Amino acid sequence: MRIVAFKKNSDAAIGVRDNNQVVDLSIAAPELPQTLRGLLVTDALGAAGEAAANAVEAARVAFESLTLLPPIPDPPKFLCIGRNYAEHAKEGGAEVPKYPDVFMRSRLSIIGPGAPIIRPLISDKLDFEGELIAIIGKTVHRVNEEQALDAVAGYSIFNDATLRDYQRRTGQWTVGKNFDGTGPFGPEFVTADELPRGCAGLNLQTRLNGEVMQDANTKDMVFNVASAISYLSQAMTLEPGDLLATGTPSGVGYARMPPVWMKPGDMVEVEIEGIGILSNPVADE
Repeated sequence: MRIVAFKKNSDAAIGVRDNNQVVDLSIAAPELPQTLRGLLVTDALGAAGEAAANAVEAARVAFESLTLLPPIPDPPKFLCIGRNYAEHAKEGGAEVPKYPDVFMRSRLSIIGPGAPIIRPLISDKLDFEGELIAIIGKTVHRVNEEQALDAVAGYSIFNDATLRDYQRRTGQWTVGKNFDGTGPFGPEFVTADELPRGCAGLNLQTRLNGEVMQDANTKDMVFNVASAISYLSQAMTLEPGDLLATGTPSGVGYARMPPVWMKPGDMVEVEIEGIGILSNPVADE
């Protein structure tokens, strides 16, 4: 099942995608929570799918007509793994980590598909990072790797756009990773049962103005989805709606000679096999 969030008048709505149509759950199932996070908290994904399968024609809208929003704009936690592809660690002059490098993203950094990535006035060192993102669907604490994937409700795509100069001012990356309007997320949530277990073996590609910049496979992660969830859950309880960005492969802009920075007018696309394409333009603040 695939779920999208979209603008409906001045509000947000969610729907189940059915090829070139979306079943608006506010019409097909108004008794259900009307956010993806709400569906996960109440364990209502199955009910949403059933409602969509039986929806009347009036509940269906054309997918292409929608302005999409982030699948979950308000995650309880947005956890990110850095240097999770060996070649990316090497291109930045770092050793492959022995443990996951973890940082967090803020809610205000998240934007939806098609929304402009904002290059701030105070820096022009705006870089792209295409990533797989896992969405937690169950509350878990201190799970082992064998249990960890049972906590994943589904997957989506993330572009961890980063202001490199601010990232590198200290050993902590938080500031460079959290400028407002720099974290595209979407275009849709795909339930885990539609994808390989742990999303292993999927091609991931990032294109800037049509040129391939990153071209890798999720099997090359240093810490796969299961091991990352298990590691994080040793320290903190993971909850429905938590997001886990699993790191970016090599090919980022700062490591190129000369460096390639995103600029206003650019279009960046992140494509992950079986999930879709996340496209965003770049604009100045």
